Amino acid sequence: MFHKFKVSEIIILVLVIILIFVSEYIFVFQKDQMRAIFIGLWPPTILGFLIYVNTKLKN
Repeated sequence: MFHKFKVSEIIILVLVIILIFVSEYIFVFQKDQMRAIFIGLWPPTILGFLIYVNTKLKN
């Protein structure tokens, strides 16, 4: 299944998953809602950038 992905894409996806869990941890355990929301906005931005780069490389 993962043979279609580049190593860099897998690293970025793992980073995104880690960031989601870090954001949840900060929100639930540290009760810092603003920091958790700030960090929680990074994964969609990173994924959007990954999609943009992949579409530019295919053209």
